[in-house]
Amino acid sequence: MMLAVYLAIGYLIGAFPSSVVFGRVFRGIDVREHGSGNAGGTNAWRVCGWRIGVSVMLADVAKGVIAAALIPRLPLGGVPVDAATLGVLCGVAAVIGHVFPVYIGFRGGKGVATAAGMMIGIAPIPVGIAAGVFALILFSTGTVSLGSILGSWAVPILILLLGRFTTIDHSWVVTLLTAVLAVFITFTHRKNIGRLLRGEERSFPKLQLWRYVRRR
Repeated sequence: MMLAVYLAIGYLIGAFPSSVVFGRVFRGIDVREHGSGNAGGTNAWRVCGWRIGVSVMLADVAKGVIAAALIPRLPLGGVPVDAATLGVLCGVAAVIGHVFPVYIGFRGGKGVATAAGMMIGIAPIPVGIAAGVFALILFSTGTVSLGSILGSWAVPILILLLGRFTTIDHSWVVTLLTAVLAVFITFTHRKNIGRLLRGEERSFPKLQLWRYVRRR
């Protein structure tokens, strides 16, 4: 019973619609009615500018960190799993809440930033390296979706490699759930994948650093 309570709290925190709230408060618009129609940080950046976009992304990351690192510490009662597993489960609940938020009709974002926040709390080294993968793709192609997909898959792969070749080890629960999250994030980007294959995916050319090098 207490496990369900922890997961419900994680879901409700993850469901906080950062982009919609920030868009309405600072621009007087619903970001879901503009741009790609997605309630995530990328669309908030596109529609409302980089300041609001970055603020939304940071808020979404914070949701994952809070769910994975802080909620399991609440003294609500005993649960049938260890603390590390509880953190992962609460983090996953937050990601689901972000993608399917009850507050705004279950139309949320794609879960990347919240998943990253969750992983910062339970596997900071693989996430740090995966963030480098995301940045490499973003600043070379200007495409957030491609960086998000590849970055999400980098986490479980890095966990396996680190466990094989270093002394950094993670439980099988963390390994399995990061792989499940990668599948989930890929699924939420299925329309982006279609546009990528057709060469129609939107990008941010100003983020492609090689353009500035070439001009010199």
